[in-house]
Amino acid sequence: MSHSTPHPSHVKSVRDHVQELMPQLTQDLANYVAIPGVAFPGYPPEAIQEAHDFVVSLLRAEGVTDIQKIELPNTSPAVFATIPGPEGAPTVLLYTHYDVVPEGNTAEWKTPAFTATPKDGVIYGRGTADSKGNFLLHLGALRYFGGKPPVTLKIVVEGQEEFGSAFDAYPPLAPELFAADAMIIADVGNIRPGVPTVTVALRGAATVDVEVNTLANPKHSGMFGGAAPDSVLVLLHALAALHNKNGDVAVPGLRRNEWQGTTYTAEEFRELAEILPGVPEFGTGDLGQRIWSGPAISVIGIDIPSVDRSLNAVSAHTRARLNLRVHPEQDVHEAQQALVSFLEDLTPLGVPLTVIPGEAGNGYAARTDGTAFKLLSGAMTDAWEAEATTAAAGGSIPLVNSLQEAVPGAEILLFGVADGFSAIHAPNERVVITEIENSLLAEILFLERLAETSAASNS
Repeated sequence: MSHSTPHPSHVKSVRDHVQELMPQLTQDLANYVAIPGVAFPGYPPEAIQEAHDFVVSLLRAEGVTDIQKIELPNTSPAVFATIPGPEGAPTVLLYTHYDVVPEGNTAEWKTPAFTATPKDGVIYGRGTADSKGNFLLHLGALRYFGGKPPVTLKIVVEGQEEFGSAFDAYPPLAPELFAADAMIIADVGNIRPGVPTVTVALRGAATVDVEVNTLANPKHSGMFGGAAPDSVLVLLHALAALHNKNGDVAVPGLRRNEWQGTTYTAEEFRELAEILPGVPEFGTGDLGQRIWSGPAISVIGIDIPSVDRSLNAVSAHTRARLNLRVHPEQDVHEAQQALVSFLEDLTPLGVPLTVIPGEAGNGYAARTDGTAFKLLSGAMTDAWEAEATTAAAGGSIPLVNSLQEAVPGAEILLFGVADGFSAIHAPNERVVITEIENSLLAEILFLERLAETSAASNS
């Protein structure tokens, strides 16, 4: 098969070949989904090992011989395969993960969680979108090229991404292993089906605990209420100060700017967030800056007496845990300190707060001026026959920062088979079959074009 410079007829040729590959790939996905490989504590390790072995077997069936097992303490093994390309060709690292989150409430699934169930152009099942479907892109590309890609490929399939593991911090310890000109992190997806989307930013995240201590012990509310300082009321005043009357974050020093890419419509966001009728969204300004290029502070835990076990007593101690989401380009420790300082300066109802910073991880902002980014955007535009756009993800992917630290010269590209309505981590997770097909087409075109661009610049 000739892999010349892509043009409309070539794109059609590749698309036709991809469609021929799809029946076997969807069967592979069905077999893959049937393995309940959850890496959370308490789940059978045999299933995770089976998922690992399944990935290895599929790679070996395509003639891949250089397959390593990266084993780190207290984590599932990662698969690391190398497929050499022509001499002098660029190197592309392709990443995804084989573990999945638990199925959750089985009663809420319309189909069995670990049975890939096709219906109306989608496939339901845990892991179809996050992220077993993404492995099909790398596998399908190998099949398209007959095991002889135009670039050197390094395929990394992690086994404990959902729970977090030592692998997150491993790349800087072995930078030569991960050395590449470009990396595709296939663990995200399109803003909605049919809209090719490159994820170019991830918000940073930090935790902060706030404690209030007012009494040595709780006191009878009838005898002491009205003068004895209630720790719950103090904490509520403190939490209320974090946002203004519109729901915008009121903490100074947290970066926020307009979002330049695409985002959800207000109707889509309400549907995805399952906001109840009559309840307004928080904040002002465009949606993108509220969920991607601006800060967010959420109360993710609070220790106070429960209603069911409440007593007529003034509370002596209470605390809350805050989750801070940070602009992708702001240093997360700087932002965390801004929140800590803001809270420490408060004395709600005259009571000082105890503020304890917790874990923090920086966000990520991708380069959008590099060759690889432009080639992937063009490949996606051709694959979907729609102009590629950019979006962000509110969550962080620690491995991305680790890879950037290990290989600072590599362009890191985030895309994948999921879409905003895939219900990842939720009941009825699903992937759209045409999204797999177009994503695979885009990955093939990207690899071809990167090889040809490199060859032309070296000639």
